[in-house]
Amino acid sequence: MGEFWPVADVLAHLAGRWRVDRTVVDLASGDEGRFEGATLFRPLDGGGLLHEESGTFTWQGVPHPAERTLRFLPGPRPGTADVRFADDRPFHDLDLASGRYVADHPCSADLYRGEFTVQDPDHWRTVWQVAGPAKNLLLTTDYAREGHPAGARGTARPAPTAPHPTDDA
Repeated sequence: MGEFWPVADVLAHLAGRWRVDRTVVDLASGDEGRFEGATLFRPLDGGGLLHEESGTFTWQGVPHPAERTLRFLPGPRPGTADVRFADDRPFHDLDLASGRYVADHPCSADLYRGEFTVQDPDHWRTVWQVAGPAKNLLLTTDYAREGHPAGARGTARPAPTAPHPTDDA
């Protein structure tokens, strides 16, 4: 994909309100859905951020209100995050020091593999591939910081050379 925008501190970078545009493709059936809404990353008592997402998920032409909550806690290394579900179950780690990160989350017999990329200070993307006996999905989510056009992209800097449709996605 090219160069990514390095992020020294995930929590500081994500804080605030983001517009969200997500496509969901069922790779087995070819069905497609779309989520449009917003995510607010607000301070969490004790440190970290509360991620509150809400909007409309349209599946097979039928719109439904949708929301989810995650907790982004300080990670094991400075500048990283420990992402957890609202009930404190672990989801994945997040380290965007290079502007790109891949995380895995096993869910029963399915595996969620997420790729996080930062295009510039105001735009980032997640791509989750879900594979297993229960699901075969591709979820692509674009985030644009409120106040910045969704299509506008800055010029990415090279990374430094230094060393839902469900509750599970």
